Amino acid sequence: MSTLLLVGGGGHAKVVLDIAHAAGFSVVGFLDPDPAAPPIGEVRRLGDDATAAALRAQGLTLAFVALGDNRLRRKIGERLRAEGFRLATLVHPSAVVSPSASIGEGTVIMPLAVVNAAARIGEYVIVNTGAIVEHDCVLGDGVHVAPRSALGGCCTLGEEVFFGLGACARPLSRIGAGAIVGAGAVVVGEIMANIVVVGAPARPLPGVDSEAIL
Repeated sequence: MSTLLLVGGGGHAKVVLDIAHAAGFSVVGFLDPDPAAPPIGEVRRLGDDATAAALRAQGLTLAFVALGDNRLRRKIGERLRAEGFRLATLVHPSAVVSPSASIGEGTVIMPLAVVNAAARIGEYVIVNTGAIVEHDCVLGDGVHVAPRSALGGCCTLGEEVFFGLGACARPLSRIGAGAIVGAGAVVVGEIMANIVVVGAPARPLPGVDSEAIL
């Protein structure tokens, strides 16, 4: 059984902890900047981000960044790698993942999610509960595909896209890096980078970009 360090102690980390246990990992603890962060189940806070280097020196080699913020998740993951950690890939046993799909390190595939044939999932990606990533989709690093959302075949999502709760994308759709697709939106073509879109079909919110929200 591999021993795993989590980074993050919020709600997303609670779900990641369950998935790690279901996938056969032993979680030694978690890091969080809040010294008053309560335990997650039986797993306790071991310190803040600065503690990671000391834990690595003690022989801990495997970590996972359990943070919902796309940019921060990716940034901390890269820092952990620079400190000598390997990043786990977590797949819940109830998820359906094609043997021909590829999944990057630091990525989590949550309960009841589907990743179909020849899909390519990058690093630090969240494919959340019940989400569907159809055949030949390409998801860049740091993407979050929210619960019950669906990507048709051959969709492309750039780095750090947030694809909202219950949203869907028509096959062959392309979404630029850093874009935010609102809950329930319907993407029917190409979405530019770093904008926020909502509605059916998905349209930009006037005067709002992803930087303003994040």
